[in-house]
Amino acid sequence: MPADGATERGTPFHIGELAARTGRTVHAIRWYETQGLVPGVARDEGGRRLYVELHVGWLDLMERLRRTGMSIAEMREYTALALQGKTTLRERRDMLAAHRERVNETIAGWKRALSLVERKIDFYDEWMASGHRPPLIAAEASAVPKKRRSGATRR
Repeated sequence: MPADGATERGTPFHIGELAARTGRTVHAIRWYETQGLVPGVARDEGGRRLYVELHVGWLDLMERLRRTGMSIAEMREYTALALQGKTTLRERRDMLAAHRERVNETIAGWKRALSLVERKIDFYDEWMASGHRPPLIAAEASAVPKKRRSGATRR
């Protein structure tokens, strides 16, 4: 686990409990572990994985980073930095700040797309209510395709 001064590791528990506590499958947890994204997993005398409270939060972070589009390679890099301790705080912070910027750009794009979907729903609602086709929805300036390069042929 990260060497950031975590003093209380808590009572160890097995993968089934980690799955129950995180809502993830045992298979998914093992996948994260084989990808090098769940550091510090010990094993008991029977060879079974032992997790602690820190793993619950760590797994949640990894899932959210993945869900928001961070690559597995970047997640591995982040994990490796975390294992190096507080000397990598600035690098980890900068990685997350850059990721946040990409996530915000994605969210802005999704909001633009959702706006068009909502306007289209309103278009159909108006058409059904009035029985007459309303005027077409104007395209947003940011949704207009960029100019083609010179020499490109039109179809």
